[in-house]
Amino acid sequence: MTRRGLVVGCGGTVGFAWSVAALHSLSRDLAWDPRSAEVMVGTSAGAELVAILAAGFTVDDVLAALTDQPHAPALLRDHFAACPGALPPVPALGFAAPRLPRVGAHPLARLAGLLPLGRGDQTWLHRLGDALAPQVAHRDTLLVAADRDTGERVVFDAATGPLGPAIAASWAIPGWFPPVEIGGRAHIDGGVLSPTSADLLVSRGLDEVVVIAPMTSAGPAPARGLSRLERLLRRPMSRLLDAEAAALRAAGTVVHRIEPGPEDLAAMGPNFMDPRRALSTVETALRVRAPR
Repeated sequence: MTRRGLVVGCGGTVGFAWSVAALHSLSRDLAWDPRSAEVMVGTSAGAELVAILAAGFTVDDVLAALTDQPHAPALLRDHFAACPGALPPVPALGFAAPRLPRVGAHPLARLAGLLPLGRGDQTWLHRLGDALAPQVAHRDTLLVAADRDTGERVVFDAATGPLGPAIAASWAIPGWFPPVEIGGRAHIDGGVLSPTSADLLVSRGLDEVVVIAPMTSAGPAPARGLSRLERLLRRPMSRLLDAEAAALRAAGTVVHRIEPGPEDLAAMGPNFMDPRRALSTVETALRVRAPR
């Protein structure tokens, strides 16, 4: 029996939509239920998705809710209807993580620390986690955040921790949402350290790891206007995933690395938080990955 892990990376509202479509297509191609993964790792929007899977919902359920199908689970449909808009509220005074530039964190983390203190409302994530917590059946689901002060990676267990705060902490995008306090420590989005944290699985001795990475790219893609800035963000994130995938392969693990291609990126657009792009992103991802 193949021992397989699942990793779903950060990506905001649009990246979440792409991840659902990509995972739906991959599960069809592999004849595999992602909920059967030995271990699941999620960062930011990826933490939201793996928590939903850990609570027993199928990828089909998530896709149906995301596209507002009448047969979709009401919990998920209501959750997606409550997602934030395309722009953050006016930030508060101060920096998202003012100590990060001084503690030797990764360059992305140092830059993220200098973003303003976000004031976005994460109630929709807390409410989701509270509803999912009693249903969590998967016993090895890890949600990744970052310590606001030290830049250390913090991993929450979906089966044992406070699930709503853990999802919100992993999703606490600097400049958009405020840090989330858990256990006396303030946490920000785990994506400031790594787009996927796939390296968490290096020591697991798995046969295969599926990595769904909406914020990286396998190769160059044409871009204009603001999309050029978005591509600049993808470059260091792609290099981070390159290193993590290489570490997994060196440990004898086969890596299935799923990333957006040019058509996906055109549909996703430059603003990864724009909910107006979600449906077209799903449709494009499903079409690109349809059986030939």
